[in-house]
Amino acid sequence: QVQLVESGGGLVQAGGSLRLSCAASGRTFRSYGMGWFRQAPGKEREFVAAISWSGDGTGYADSVKGRFTISRDNAKNIGYLQMNSLKPEDTAVYYCAADSAIRYSRTYFSANQGDYDFWGQGTQVTVSS
Repeated sequence: QVQLVESGGGLVQAGGSLRLSCAASGRTFRSYGMGWFRQAPGKEREFVAAISWSGDGTGYADSVKGRFTISRDNAKNIGYLQMNSLKPEDTAVYYCAADSAIRYSRTYFSANQGDYDFWGQGTQVTVSS
């Protein structure tokens, strides 16, 4: 079992930055792929970014590419989402998630929510115009 706790959300003006953190319990987190997803009011939850268990592979939704950066520190069991040039449309609850399937590839990551079996409680990000 892995427990995930997000932090770092808040209120920021458009153009500003935030860094979200995802603290994981359990040594096995370093073996899991990790993803960030978000859900805006009245919308379905959507993929934001993902990173392979090794950190060698990353992927982003087109809407955040070039503005957001996903990373992880396996020694500390923490994942991050650096968000720059924030826009009002980035306003949402942000969730981190872990994919516990064994992935031999160092670069494999999934953008599919169904592949993630552990989820955090979410952190609110609000971007004002």
